[in-house]
Amino acid sequence: MHYDKKHIGQAVQQALTDKGEKKFTQSLDLAISFRDLDLKRPENRINLDVVLPFAPKKKPVALFADGELAYNAKDQVDKVIGKADIESISKDKKRRKELLDYRFLSDPKLMADVGKNLGQTLAPRGLLPKPLPPGANLRDAVDRIRRSVSLKTKNLPVVHCIIGNERMPPDEITENVQAVMEAVLKIVPEHQVASVFVKSTMGKPVKVGG
Repeated sequence: MHYDKKHIGQAVQQALTDKGEKKFTQSLDLAISFRDLDLKRPENRINLDVVLPFAPKKKPVALFADGELAYNAKDQVDKVIGKADIESISKDKKRRKELLDYRFLSDPKLMADVGKNLGQTLAPRGLLPKPLPPGANLRDAVDRIRRSVSLKTKNLPVVHCIIGNERMPPDEITENVQAVMEAVLKIVPEHQVASVFVKSTMGKPVKVGG
């Protein structure tokens, strides 16, 4: 098997070694391409959320909420958006654009308001909020969303996601790649995986098992 810890670790180490020196922190991304995957059939399309063992970067998280939930969340999320703000944001192009930097959770009571006013902004980018069930641990929910990545096929049989950055220990990045591959191989047979590459922002793609 080409996608075991040994082969993944070798690719991650090479991608980190060949990244070059830049004045910014480079991300590491994973690209998986497939063969014989008929995307015209809805059941063959990949739409997968994976919670990684380690957050690949600090994602700012916003919560749509009012009342006690909003008050208690102020020290746990980066932004709290109440019902009164949702409609006003929807009418302000600059504020709508600022939302694209966030990942979202929401009180279920506000999901309809978010969809009505901000759905056209958030949905095409896969940023619609995840509802926070009553009694859920907000800190855990925020941690999970920070560690989550989405894999979606569009017009081509390929998915991409971030799996780390150059400041992370190679073992943590390797575990993140393993988590993604395990999730993918649960829904796609290994013989239909055409290739897997790890790439730093400015480096060359490194094939896993290549």
